Amino acid sequence: MELPQSVRIVEVGPRDGLQNEPATVPTETKIAFIDRLSATGLPAIEATAFVSPRWVPQMADNAEVMAGITRRPGVAYPVLVPNMKGFEAARQAGATEIAVFAAASESFSQKNINCSIAESLERFAPVMEAAEQHGIRVRGYISCVLGCPYEGDMAPRAVAEVAARLFDMGCYEISLGDTIGVGTPARARALIDTVAGKVPRERLAGHFHDTYGQALANILACLQAGIAVFDSSVAGLGGCPYARGASGNVATEDVLYMLSGLGIETGVDLEAVIDTGRFISDALGRRPASKVSLAKRG
Repeated sequence: MELPQSVRIVEVGPRDGLQNEPATVPTETKIAFIDRLSATGLPAIEATAFVSPRWVPQMADNAEVMAGITRRPGVAYPVLVPNMKGFEAARQAGATEIAVFAAASESFSQKNINCSIAESLERFAPVMEAAEQHGIRVRGYISCVLGCPYEGDMAPRAVAEVAARLFDMGCYEISLGDTIGVGTPARARALIDTVAGKVPRERLAGHFHDTYGQALANILACLQAGIAVFDSSVAGLGGCPYARGASGNVATEDVLYMLSGLGIETGVDLEAVIDTGRFISDALGRRPASKVSLAKRG
């Protein structure tokens, strides 16, 4: 299969990247961060999450963030919602796209959101109906698609079943997340080929963590399997609290560099993304995890 001519990057730094930061990031910093990302040419920036501040205190300022950012034409600003309460809050904050999340692992689902996979999908049914009524697009996430911290390797067919449910419920795209970063290229390719039997390839996206240094290799394998949408996080922000030594999401800078080398268009300004990664890393008091950023700027 030929490589895609262009790739859509979904930047998840402001939500997935910041949600587990131990120190509260000031709202004005988050707003400036998103506005800088908006100026790089990124087509989609996951802005925040409308979840309980008791469980994710870093996202407690979700409405303020949504009110403060400058929304650029042509840029999507999806937000994560777990249930109808989150959906209503997101809608009132002006969200035009939301994301819902399920897991491929029963154990992870129980420990992460305190319910079974089937129960989590039932919770989303009214959310999907309300989103359709209000013209709000819905993206679906699936966690632990290649491995679970409690169950080990995941069967591709189990992932495919959850993906099919989310797609049938109305998600326009399904992001397959290697939450603990244990995947390898052959397994990533096999996963895509299996899930594509239930959901069209053009409706699938890849979301890889770099815990074992395999994220870029996995993305290349998915490109070769016909996938043209990938989630990434500027400066490699974000880690998985369930994986020891997890280095977080694959860095947007590193993905852009690889795609450029393959002659694949993204419409994103790499230098501007590097600058933005430096901005948020300085605000967090540490160096970027992006190898490209470190190689270019030290």
